[in-house]
Amino acid sequence: MSVDATQPYDDGNIFARLLRGEIPSRRVYEDEHVVVFHDIAPWAPTHLLAVPRGRYVSWDDFSANASDTEIAAFTRAIGKVARDAGLVETGYRLIANAGRDSHQEVPHLHVHIMAGRPLGPMLVENDGRK
Repeated sequence: MSVDATQPYDDGNIFARLLRGEIPSRRVYEDEHVVVFHDIAPWAPTHLLAVPRGRYVSWDDFSANASDTEIAAFTRAIGKVARDAGLVETGYRLIANAGRDSHQEVPHLHVHIMAGRPLGPMLVENDGRK
């Protein structure tokens, strides 16, 4: 069982259910290690989610416990999807939240692929801390 310091893996999370086919998705890519699909509440004109099929909570969990094959497949899938969607020329953003302070909402590793408009700064200062 894959577990990291932020939280245990929950087999009932929405991405686990989506991977099992219990929840529909608009998939743009899938192979034996990765599924990439449209976010149901997009924050940009292009907002895709890349999800490994393995039971990984976060990037640190994935990088420590996934096989080299899974890591390569995940990385290559994200690049392929970005190229196939025509995002490389104008640019795109990848976001992978890990843990409470980053506002990770689903305890399954996922990378947001966002593009289609200027996305602004990476973080917005809202409380005076730097």
